[in-house]
Amino acid sequence: MSTVTVSPKFQVVIPRDVREQLHVEAGQQFQVIALAGRIELLLVVPPRSIRGLCPAIPTELERDERELP
Repeated sequence: MSTVTVSPKFQVVIPRDVREQLHVEAGQQFQVIALAGRIELLLVVPPRSIRGLCPAIPTELERDERELP
């Protein structure tokens, strides 16, 4: 377990071992959640990056040709 210190600007640095383990890169965004006395960082994943994750679920919307102008 790593320990971090909050800077005067309320910033923390994610330790190198954690960044490498989770493949965190500069510029990635996280959601911050306060939960039961702890702070959790959840990686914001763009919807396009998970496209095709479940091949059985259709990703294209079917259009009824009668509804087109």
